[in-house]
Amino acid sequence: MENFVSKVEAINGTVNSFAWGPLMLLLLVGTGVYLTCRVNWLQVTHFGRILKNTVGTLFKGKSKKDHGANISPFEAVTTALAGTVGTGNIAGVTGAIFTGGAGAVFWMWVAAFFGMVTKYAEIVLAMKYRIKDERGIYHGGPMYYIENGIGKNWKWLAIVFCLLGGFATFGIGNIAQSNEIAGAMKDLFNLPPIATGILIAIITGLVTLGGIKRIGKVTSLLVPFMSVFYVLAGIILILMRITDIPSVFGQIFKGAFSLKSVGGGLFGYTIMMAMKQGFARGVFSNEAGLGSAPIAHAASSTEEPCEQAIWGVFEVFIDTIVICSITAFAVLLSGILDAEGGLGAFTSKGAAAAAAFNTILPGTLGGKIIELSLLFFALSTILSWAYYGENCWFYLTKSSTVVLIYKVLFSLVCIVGAVGSGTLMWDIADTLNGLMAIPNLIALLMLSGTVAALTKKYFSTHLLKDK
Repeated sequence: MENFVSKVEAINGTVNSFAWGPLMLLLLVGTGVYLTCRVNWLQVTHFGRILKNTVGTLFKGKSKKDHGANISPFEAVTTALAGTVGTGNIAGVTGAIFTGGAGAVFWMWVAAFFGMVTKYAEIVLAMKYRIKDERGIYHGGPMYYIENGIGKNWKWLAIVFCLLGGFATFGIGNIAQSNEIAGAMKDLFNLPPIATGILIAIITGLVTLGGIKRIGKVTSLLVPFMSVFYVLAGIILILMRITDIPSVFGQIFKGAFSLKSVGGGLFGYTIMMAMKQGFARGVFSNEAGLGSAPIAHAASSTEEPCEQAIWGVFEVFIDTIVICSITAFAVLLSGILDAEGGLGAFTSKGAAAAAAFNTILPGTLGGKIIELSLLFFALSTILSWAYYGENCWFYLTKSSTVVLIYKVLFSLVCIVGAVGSGTLMWDIADTLNGLMAIPNLIALLMLSGTVAALTKKYFSTHLLKDK
């Protein structure tokens, strides 16, 4: 049995090195560059209007519009944000800086800049090619714009995406997140992992069994709270070390373009590591190009594809440019990079982030903030990924019974994650998560003309009225 597990681990490690390797990361970012050119750099030319027509609408009061069996545009984006804003925004960013240096932050920003348009394009296509079931509920995502956009002959590619996504949800969106919650609950309230697991399973079951309407309601409350909580804590932290900010930016830009070798290694090794870690963290954090978030956006009651898609630009901006950057600044301002033993001096990446916050904020306040943030970030991710998996299995089977079984099984796996088991399952799911991007990127490139045409029409007729 041990030999079998070792062989599976070895095979998974090889595939993972490709799924999250330099070529795939360049393809992900390169697709963003290509799409950006096709839509005339809308994340720059229309950024002001995008903010006005997304987050700006939240200050006008809640709309009384009946969204029927579906959810509001804001609930759709909070459901997607719940999936993207996760433990990777804290632990992942911290690990990337320790491995790739301060320069990784710059390349993370680059990935996010082009990822804004990648996410935008995904949502445009998800909205245009979505379907409505007999209950009046919309279903969309890469599987639908592959089959209905590229053509029926490509349905096999849609099936591949759903198989990868359907199994990946158990690791990326469940075991890893449940484990983080269990750790936070142990530190905050001394609650045993098994008790935490059962609690998460109950919450997950109650929310997901209520369908997208209930998930949307919960995330529309949870995501704004957890985001504002972390951002405010980060702003306070930065203000306490405001005089050191210029030197931090210096570290970031110097590290991003450093061509020196390290430990006798290749000339330019430093910049290569910074790029790899930055691109990986940017893509993994905001999920632009992976095809997950458009599944949530497709459930919006909005009729105009581009109107919902501009929320994707905002989504990547808040996830990576704002939240991930706060973690990065905390790490760089705290000086923990100089700790003897590097990342190995801490029990985990999350512990390193907590140490960064504790170094600047009084007492153990910083650590408590990190633990609470990890708790909320992880819980929200579980709820969103449950919905992504539900849609993948619905597409594959068209069976409400299978979907119900999936929801129950997904909820129970939360217990497995909380007690610390399933490491191999998490590693395999991480690989599947990366492979999800391949069918999605093929579709984005093949349907880029559709995205460009819809964008040109929308920005020339709709948003121009706001002038």
